[in-house]
Amino acid sequence: MLLRDALGETLRDARTSQNRTLRDVSTAANVSLGYLSEVERGRKEASSELLASICDALELQMSDVLDTVSRNLRSDSRIAAAKNRVIENSSKPGLGSGGDHRSAMETSLRIVLPYGAGRTASVA
Repeated sequence: MLLRDALGETLRDARTSQNRTLRDVSTAANVSLGYLSEVERGRKEASSELLASICDALELQMSDVLDTVSRNLRSDSRIAAAKNRVIENSSKPGLGSGGDHRSAMETSLRIVLPYGAGRTASVA
């Protein structure tokens, strides 16, 4: 995920959670409605001045917005890394090849029982 995507998503979430329209926030931030829409969709990168203006219009601290963006990016990168591990493991022979889509945890989990622990006594 790109920074501009995470920032736009965070701004849109903040605006919609306040039940505010793009027009309302764009007017309060003194930013064109179209440009604010592009920022929210991750199509434009907001300058620090523009971001400060949007945060003020949303009555948010820019540091809080950036903290949320940072956490979302960190979470997204962890999810992507886990997916990559699953894909890598599924391409290895014996670890999910042939359509068996086990998670990374399942492919690394091994249960070891002491010799004879799982055997029942045979009746003669």
